[in-house]
Amino acid sequence: MQSGEITIDSITKIEGTAGLEVKVVDGAVQDLKFIIKDYRRFYTHAVKGKPFAAVPSFLSRICGTCSVAHLFASLEAIEKSQGIELTEQTKLLRRLAYDGLMIRDHALHLYFFVLPDVLGIDSILDISEDAQDVGHILLHDSFDIKSVGSDITDVVIGAAIHAPYPAVGGFHKLPDPTLFPSLIEKLQKIRPQVIRGIKTFFDWKASLIRNADYMALRNEKSFDFLEGEIINSTGRKVPESEFHTFLKSVVIPYSQSEGYVFSDTHEDYFAGSLSRINLNLDLLRADTKASIAEYLTAFPSNNIYHNNLAQAIEILHCVDEALDILSSLHIEAEKPIKVPVRQGVGVGVIEAPRGILYHMADVDDAGRIRDYDVIVPTSQNQINIENDLKKFFGENLHRPKEELQRDAEKIIRAYDPCMSCATNFLKIAWIEQ
Repeated sequence: MQSGEITIDSITKIEGTAGLEVKVVDGAVQDLKFIIKDYRRFYTHAVKGKPFAAVPSFLSRICGTCSVAHLFASLEAIEKSQGIELTEQTKLLRRLAYDGLMIRDHALHLYFFVLPDVLGIDSILDISEDAQDVGHILLHDSFDIKSVGSDITDVVIGAAIHAPYPAVGGFHKLPDPTLFPSLIEKLQKIRPQVIRGIKTFFDWKASLIRNADYMALRNEKSFDFLEGEIINSTGRKVPESEFHTFLKSVVIPYSQSEGYVFSDTHEDYFAGSLSRINLNLDLLRADTKASIAEYLTAFPSNNIYHNNLAQAIEILHCVDEALDILSSLHIEAEKPIKVPVRQGVGVGVIEAPRGILYHMADVDDAGRIRDYDVIVPTSQNQINIENDLKKFFGENLHRPKEELQRDAEKIIRAYDPCMSCATNFLKIAWIEQ
């Protein structure tokens, strides 16, 4: 392709709406724009003046897919603003619920959105109805895997989306432990199915190599989505409270979302499962590593498509961790921790399915929100996605236009982006006269 334009108005099989525009002049990419198109939704402004106890549930509405992630990040931010120390039981129950989220969310992306790419078909509707067909087997595996993830969150926090049980300082309602044996049985049943999925994404030979920087939470005690210190590929370590200053926001005039780079180097970076596995491979559970040792040889990896493999591995880790917690946890009656309301600022940083999620709550002495901020993983990944696409098009302009369009979508899908999250949090200067 010597000169011309490639336009993809709507990227298929992702959360929300995005497009891509590529301009080629004399055999070189002159301009490339990855455009997040979802309309802005001003959640962080809407919570100002609201009682902090109501805010986590409200902010869980930012995204149905990542509802639990936003809920838990908001709870952490508010609890830190008030100096609330959680009980070990609350921490374990939240960890268990988060395993359910990861199992369900990763399965949705891998089997419903990416599996058609692996099989060379347009969508799951084109999968054979032959029960012996590999696509048919994997799709039905996904139904079982997703169902178990939802069942865990239903039991532990009351729902897979907009869960009612969690509260600031603990739980409004504790789960019924008599339901745990059924969850254990279901988790044991899907474990071989999860491993079959890992093999599928390991065997897929799609490749785009770019030496990106990576960023993730690291808890030196365990592979953790909820607690830890922020680290990147250079070995830099940053406390959660300094996360915002670690990054520099970049206005992207053609997109409804901000982008982010490191504040000191101004370099782009990748957040998500690939970062977590690259930076925390040693912390995966021993039983998880023992079952998939062959597939872990792919890491550390600079192949963006291995984000899919990393998600599949995280499903197994979450299955094994959930089995461990459910088998050993004895529920004790306890109420949410209450402390005198105080003025304070709290930061909650957790690993959402798509990467690091940041919530900041500024609370006044009456317990109302003075200011709130959120930074989501898709916004953080936007510049990295563009640079991956620039590399891809720069190396492949000799190929047919249709192939370029198809593979560009695959690259974007590999990030598992969520546009509905990314369009909520642009800072606004409100001028009142």
